[in-house]
Amino acid sequence: METVTAGLALFDYDNDGDIDIYFLNGAPLHGTKVATPPRNALYRNDGNFRFTDVTRQAGVGDKGFGLGVAVADYDNDGDSDLYVNNYGPNVMYRNNGNGTFTDVAKQAGTQGDSSGVGAGVCFLDMDADGDLDLYVSQYLAFTYKMHIRTVWRGYHVYPAPGGYLPAQDLMYRNNGDGTFTDTSVESGIATVKGHGMGMVCADYDNDGDTDIFVANDGTANFLFENNGKGNFEEVGLFVGLAYDVYGKRQGSMGVDCADYDNDGWLDFYQTSYEAQLAVLFRNLGDHAFEDVTLATRAGDGTFSHVTWGNGLVDFDNDGDRDIFVACGHLYDNVEQFSDLTTYKARNLLLMNTGDGKFVNVSRQSGNGMQVKESSRGAAFDDLDNDGDIDVVVLNSRGIPTVLRNDSPKTNHWLDVQLRGKKTNRDGVGAQVRIVAGNLTQLDEVHSGRSYQSHFGTRLHFGLGNRTRIDRIEVRWVGGGTDVLRNVPIDRLRTIVEGSSPSTR
Repeated sequence: METVTAGLALFDYDNDGDIDIYFLNGAPLHGTKVATPPRNALYRNDGNFRFTDVTRQAGVGDKGFGLGVAVADYDNDGDSDLYVNNYGPNVMYRNNGNGTFTDVAKQAGTQGDSSGVGAGVCFLDMDADGDLDLYVSQYLAFTYKMHIRTVWRGYHVYPAPGGYLPAQDLMYRNNGDGTFTDTSVESGIATVKGHGMGMVCADYDNDGDTDIFVANDGTANFLFENNGKGNFEEVGLFVGLAYDVYGKRQGSMGVDCADYDNDGWLDFYQTSYEAQLAVLFRNLGDHAFEDVTLATRAGDGTFSHVTWGNGLVDFDNDGDRDIFVACGHLYDNVEQFSDLTTYKARNLLLMNTGDGKFVNVSRQSGNGMQVKESSRGAAFDDLDNDGDIDVVVLNSRGIPTVLRNDSPKTNHWLDVQLRGKKTNRDGVGAQVRIVAGNLTQLDEVHSGRSYQSHFGTRLHFGLGNRTRIDRIEVRWVGGGTDVLRNVPIDRLRTIVEGSSPSTR
């Protein structure tokens, strides 16, 4: 667990209009004594890049061995709740609406067992019934009695996940009364096992329901296709997401989802292990993906590093998605036996050139991209509400990195926040399509994504030099659609389900 922890969450916990930060943390292993045990930490955003540690007041300082996190309003009461996937018992923090949280995992039935090593986690409405269900991935099964000692090139190193049996992932159906039922078997999730790491839920085939991509470390990736009723079939091999272009399993870490080429289909970007390229899977439609990493140069700079958190984000507001990749090795002694890589590394920024290709601009993108740490989770949102996306990175065995976006303010933008009425309050799973002149963009609200992290509940669209939006179409989970026309730009627009002049 030491090597792979952990993710973080960016979300507005107190509904004051700005984005707060929740960091996960590890925990002492058996036999380790510490004066002050580490804990997770919640930082309230006070504006202008000033933050206050409110962990104690909020009651979210879990001391378990944290790995994955997701945020959503699972009880539809108007505030954001928090789920933490640990090694050991998991935690579900219900937001009390007054700046405090209560751990309800035990009574909700989502605590899990003590032998599962946590990983990515997502909320989704798998059956379109208006409340959010919960997918919990499990990295592997581990107990201290199972500890494996590994030697590589004469040096003691952490064991690979293949030394342990994969664990079954879990699906919990929301009962609508504050409790959940384990439906892993009935839903089809339990038919396969893998070393799940990062994950994201998305409607990859544009059929109106939410599917699930699980990035597995050293085993084939999973894509669970939803039949619309919360029953899933694993189709990763058939659609081209299980392996890379060479037909090889990767040490898959994190996966993010967006329409990088603005063709109306959601694509996936997956990070991986040292001596492997991170992979861009282009959605071809018709239930098929193509590994276009080499053709697009979307893996430039990733081969020498273990890559973790990632985001498909429009950092320069020009109307297409760029790529951020968090780098850092898992072996803190790797430089003793490898000339290829380092434990600490600079993160990567790949700029989308708008013609289907990417250029590595890490070296010319400011001193924030020159920080060298061993990074894990990465999350992206507008921390100062100035219209561009900033970055927060959780680093292993070090302080986090917060990167302010100082790109020139020459391009326009729009943020969209959804509020469901019949569907879930956060609009998780809803797709938003905007048309601004000759630019059409598609995005979807996700809860949990990338490497064991959560971000982006507010959707961000860069517009380039376009000065108005002709049309916004919101397709809610369950089939309803809202249409808005002639929408002003350079602001946050909240869209309430069923409130638009054009509704169907």
